[in-house]
Parts: sequence; C-alpha cells; structure tokens
Amino acid sequence: MFPVAFAGQGSCLYDLLCSDAPNWRTQSDRRQLSGPQERLEFLLHQSANKSCADCGSADPKWVSLNFGVFICIKCSGVHRSLGVHISKVVSVKLDEWTDEQVDGLASMGGNITVNKKYEACMPQNVCKPKPDSSIEERFYFIRRKYELQDFLNTADQIQMSCPFPPSHQRHSSTNSSSITYSQDKKQCEKQNTKNRIGQAFRNSWGRKDSEHKSAKKGSSMSMAGMVEFVGLIKVNVVRGTNLVVRDVVTSDPYVILALGHQSVKTRVIKNNLNPVWNESLMLSIPEQIPPLKVLVYDKDTFTTDDYMGEAEIDIQPLVTAAVAFEKSSLNESMQLGKWVASKDNTLVKDGVINLIDGKVRQHIALRLQNVERGVLEIELECVPLTQ
Repeated sequence: MFPVAFAGQGSCLYDLLCSDAPNWRTQSDRRQLSGPQERLEFLLHQSANKSCADCGSADPKWVSLNFGVFICIKCSGVHRSLGVHISKVVSVKLDEWTDEQVDGLASMGGNITVNKKYEACMPQNVCKPKPDSSIEERFYFIRRKYELQDFLNTADQIQMSCPFPPSHQRHSSTNSSSITYSQDKKQCEKQNTKNRIGQAFRNSWGRKDSEHKSAKKGSSMSMAGMVEFVGLIKVNVVRGTNLVVRDVVTSDPYVILALGHQSVKTRVIKNNLNPVWNESLMLSIPEQIPPLKVLVYDKDTFTTDDYMGEAEIDIQPLVTAAVAFEKSSLNESMQLGKWVASKDNTLVKDGVINLIDGKVRQHIALRLQNVERGVLEIELECVPLTQ
C-alpha cells in the first residue's frame, strides 16, 4: 500500500528533476542559438556562471532577475525571503523565459561582473558563504550584499543598467550596520491577516529610505528569512469565477500568494470578473510548513487597492504525498491522496492529489472568504530541492 503520511515533516525532497547539463557548445553552435531557453543555457554554462554567485556551489539552477546572478537552491531561498522587490528569483529549468528576460540577464555581465560591483568593498572580517555554510551564514551575507548593499563601492554612485532594478535605494552604513524590525512587527501584529499581507506586499514596491535609516550599529539582524526549506511549491493561478465588483460594474483583479515570510503576485487583469491568469509562481516550502495564504485584490490607480477575498490552502497533504512518492518505486499515474472538502476549509470540492508524468500535482477550487462571492482555481505542484 502506498504510504499516506510520514512522521518527519521536515524530510527533504531530492533529485526527482535532476537532468544532465547540455554539453558546451562550439562557436558555430552559439551563433545559431535563437530561443530564449537555449540562450539561457548558453549563459548558464559560461565559465563565469558555473558556480553560485553567493556561496560558490557548482551548477546553479536559479537566477535573481534583479541582480543578474546565477545562484544555488539554498541561496535562492534566502533571496526569496528578501522579497521580490529586492530579488525576484526564477528557475533556469522550471520557469518559462522570455527573450526580454534573457537579454536583460545577458546585459548585466554574469556572476563575476556583478560580484565585482556588489562585493567591491567587502571587509576582511566578512566571510563569504561556502557550499556547506548554514542558512544563517547565507542570510547574513546575502542580505548585506544585496538589500543593505554594504559592500558596494561608495564611489560608485552609478547604478548598473538593469531591466529588473530593485526599487530600494542604496543604504550607506558601517560594516556592522543592520536593521531591526521590532516596531514594524508590533504594528504588523495589530493588523488582521488580509490587510497585513496585502499592505506589506503592495508597500514593498515603494519603500522609503527612512526605513533603512533606522539601522543601528551593533544591532542584530532580523531572523525572519533564516529558515530551512524542504522543497518548492509551484503554484499555477488558473482562473477566478464570479468575483465581486469593486469598480462600479467590474474589477481589475490580481492575486497575492503568501507562504511564511514570502509573497508573490500575479499580473492584473483589467475589467474582468471571470479572469484567466494561467500564471505560475514559485515559493520555497519552510521546514515548519505553514498554510498557503491566497488574497485577491482589485487594482486601483489613485486609491488603495480594494479587497476581493481570501482563502487558505493546507499544503501538508501535498508535501506528504511528494515525500512518499520519492521513497517509492512508483512510475505510473495514480491518485496519491486528497484534501477533503468540509465546512472547516474553503474547498469547493475535494482537492485530489495525483501523480502525473512523475510529478505530484493537486487541483484546488477555493471559495473566497469574507466577501459576497467568488471562486479561485489553483493548481499546485510539489517540486523537490535539486542542485
């Protein structure tokens, strides 16, 4: 019988999607590269990008679009915890790339070029992480390097040309400078869930320099991003049905997904109460698995975005099924389990977990809460940590 649960909920998922790297191309082959994925693989296998920009791990499979660096799976989790306004992380293998994204990545010059800028003034007493470094060491270094920009040459005031620039401004500080968030946390705890997550995500795009001026010498950094990850969850936001009206006769909806300290957002669809996104977003799964929060908002240009409902998804059954599949010898499509619809959750019907083509997936229809109406359809896929 196929196992349905494991006692160790922190079990890691390994190497289900490992694939052999393409061979180095000749000069003639390079001239023939046309598609974005082929061009991306060519960039990945340049000597400058064969190791993680932050810890040196071999064969990185993730990219920070904001900074144009190839990074490993462990460092990518820390980048995600900083927020997409600082570092938007995408997968070389799992995400679909556009020509514009590849052009932007190529224009930034690769890992060595970027590191020469963001590590230009790294003091001798700061140690760069190694492939076996802890999550704490990675978080401390990556945050100082990219968010605080402590190692940036102070004489270099010209920002690197970047099609996906971070919205924050450079923070000037001493080598030991850091940020405390206790006041923000107290204020945050006073807000309800829907307002806290939505407001935090929306406001992150327009951070003010004053937030960074609260840094104090010798203070300790926030530990918010320092968590171990056991896998990744790929969320395909499919469609909304019969959503509420927020703009006289229609709405401009978008969806925010939040998992722990991570938040990602879909595009806005104008004038549509039955929007079809079909947009895939990726989040890291923390060792202590929280529910996946889903919030829908109506985009407003001149006023605060309007709330259109929320729901929570228990992803524990999906992760349990993925761990069980990893430990099994199954290779044919089958049902692995389900999240049963009840009055205690927001499911429209049972969320069946299936093994399809070697991938553990779950289709879910959610009834939006705290609003008059609205259903959101989402597809989940549990992705193992691969490097």
